[in-house]
Amino acid sequence: MSTPTHTVKINLPGGIVPAGDLLTILEAAEAAEVEHIQFGNRQQLLFTVAAAQRRALVQALAQANILCEVDADVHPNISSSYVVEDVFHNTTWLREGVYKDILDLFDFHPRLKINLIDHNQTFVPFFTGNLNFISSDTSNYWYCYVRFPKTNVLYCWPALVYSEDIPGLSSAVERVIYANKELFFDQPAANGALLHSLVSASQTFVLQPLTTPLALPTFTLPYYEGFNRYGSKLWLGIYRRDEQFSVAFLKDICQLCLQTRLGQLCTTPWKSLIIKGIDLADRPLWDVVLRRHRINVRHAANELNWQVEDHCAHGLALKHELVRYFNEEDIRTYQLCFAIKTQPKTGLFGSIVVRRHFDNLTQTGLHAEQYEILHTHDFNPNNKDFISFRKKVNRDNLPWYLAQLCDYFYELQSAPALPPLPEETATATAASTTTAPLYQCQRCLTVYDEVYGDEIQGVAPGTPFISLATYCCPTCEASLEQFVAVPTPKSQRLATA
Repeated sequence: MSTPTHTVKINLPGGIVPAGDLLTILEAAEAAEVEHIQFGNRQQLLFTVAAAQRRALVQALAQANILCEVDADVHPNISSSYVVEDVFHNTTWLREGVYKDILDLFDFHPRLKINLIDHNQTFVPFFTGNLNFISSDTSNYWYCYVRFPKTNVLYCWPALVYSEDIPGLSSAVERVIYANKELFFDQPAANGALLHSLVSASQTFVLQPLTTPLALPTFTLPYYEGFNRYGSKLWLGIYRRDEQFSVAFLKDICQLCLQTRLGQLCTTPWKSLIIKGIDLADRPLWDVVLRRHRINVRHAANELNWQVEDHCAHGLALKHELVRYFNEEDIRTYQLCFAIKTQPKTGLFGSIVVRRHFDNLTQTGLHAEQYEILHTHDFNPNNKDFISFRKKVNRDNLPWYLAQLCDYFYELQSAPALPPLPEETATATAASTTTAPLYQCQRCLTVYDEVYGDEIQGVAPGTPFISLATYCCPTCEASLEQFVAVPTPKSQRLATA
């Protein structure tokens, strides 16, 4: 007979957690005989605790002024794109201080999901919240997109919202929605203009006219694992295939952060952890911790672009099956990301969604386990306009259909054919169409192209790879020996760049 357990959730607003606070949480969890924790899709912290240890754990957290929910998610975490700041993207005005100032102004615990998103990045999803504040080009002003609870209905607030008004507007919208659930909650016909009028009648805010519509950036998911250099610092991304981070490992990470004066850690919507600001001289200390806990930080990119519901063993097992097939068949998934939904209305993020069927025949066992495959109309996961690709697909056939959909995506992306060359230039161009190898890192698939060199590492354009005496991968720092030649015609490279 299994031991009864409870799920404990701790919000980490904005996906930011001070190293000292996380260490306190981990020590309380360890005292309650918790061995592993997880991070959720909304950048929160999750773990299970035995029923006999629950009361003592909750008391220990309360004494440390750390709020938690047990077997509940009444107050979702505020998600933010702060994790990308400096690491994957730099903006003119949306910096660390802006995120933290806004988060500090929340004097209530929201019941709606709230996102604070930089409009230029694609690492953190735009519209998975109920209130999605997305930065504009105007300093300290944000687009606001309301996604009504339990629907995919989006309403664009008809004005830009000032940074300091985000908490107040969030509170006002939440009060109106919960006071009128019959109009706005789980209502596909919810009226955004009515919501706006009710909120505006009760409170005024500093607004700017909305003159330019939001333009979604082309989706690419940056590789977010391992040691990576930015400026004079390093950042470290840690992903766990089973989503489990050992308490002992995270305690060592927190203690090293405090030892090296790193104040905070960042969680991501991909259930991973990123530590910014590591000094180059401290790299050996981090290697020691990773070695001690046998942490592998170089997984294939096509394993990192999946979202699965929190605490979902079924979805995680299916992900592993599909990733294994993709690896065996060498399926390209660049610019795509995938979501596996085993429950309705879980709001996951994906350009391709594998959704379990919830019809009565399947539930009563008259059909084998079946799925529907959907994709957004432009394959941008921030778009909520889904198209059904295949319905009632058996689990065994899922990998093949997904591979077909990936092929379809790249067919749509294919560049138009180049115009024919003038006859007089054909001979002169022939030499440029001969095969010139690219060199690809076997660990992370980063490519060295002699046409461009590597400006960051001081390698001039036109430098042949074979002439490099020393070189390391700019993404994962793999050595020169980890690169292999990939023959590619130069003319094809130019046509597809």
